[in-house]
Amino acid sequence: FAYAGYLLPRCSVSFRRMRSPNCGGNAMQEQFTRTALLLGEEGIHKLNRSRVAIFGIGGVGGYTVEALARSGVGHFLLVDNDKVALSNLNRQIIATLDTVGRYKTQVMKERILSINPEAEVETRECFFLPENAEEFDFSSFDYVVDAVDTVAAKLELVVRAKKAGVPVISSMGAGNKLDPTRFEVADIYQTSVCPLARVMRRELKNRGVKELKVVYSREEPCTPAKSPLEEDKASVRRSIPGSTAFVPSVAGLIAAGEVIKDLTKRL
Repeated sequence: FAYAGYLLPRCSVSFRRMRSPNCGGNAMQEQFTRTALLLGEEGIHKLNRSRVAIFGIGGVGGYTVEALARSGVGHFLLVDNDKVALSNLNRQIIATLDTVGRYKTQVMKERILSINPEAEVETRECFFLPENAEEFDFSSFDYVVDAVDTVAAKLELVVRAKKAGVPVISSMGAGNKLDPTRFEVADIYQTSVCPLARVMRRELKNRGVKELKVVYSREEPCTPAKSPLEEDKASVRRSIPGSTAFVPSVAGLIAAGEVIKDLTKRL
């Protein structure tokens, strides 16, 4: 049929037939019907049944969660101990003047439920570390997203996910960059340029990890100003990279896209 002069392809998805397993037989929530045109009814139902753990709800992880929620993922674990700071306003989707001082996980949970009230959202207000890794049952996840900052935490996340046989995607460095078009998805051992990826390659090889899907940038990092504004006390960091609204967000959206494609590709 035609719309505004364009001939649109026929779609085999019948919205009248769509059902959500959590809706008691009611029609699928209308907010996911446009996505169903691309993923199909079974794809939406698969996402609704999936449990995704996102570690790090910042500039990258926040946008990953946002896209997953808007795509219909039904079960989340959000892990972060940071509270929203004024310095997050330039890039983090959960950061507004109204949310400053609140836990990022709690703000993100509210966003998810405002998009999909039927979603199940568990939060953990802590930083994932090798010391508390035993508290997390990785076998209960369908996918793991690593959007944390520290190498030790990233390595532990990857090793734990691999041991549990759970797909994992890891975000490399998004700070001190200005060109969002330079992001790529690749195996960690095929990466270049990114300093964080270089360290991860070496350490993962030492741990016997043979492959890892990552989002990384081929852009050479910029050198930030010598006297950047200090982070607000709500979030303490050893070093402060420069950041923008349009770089970490793209990395997060790319990661979400990979999660969605991987969860639905066997349908």
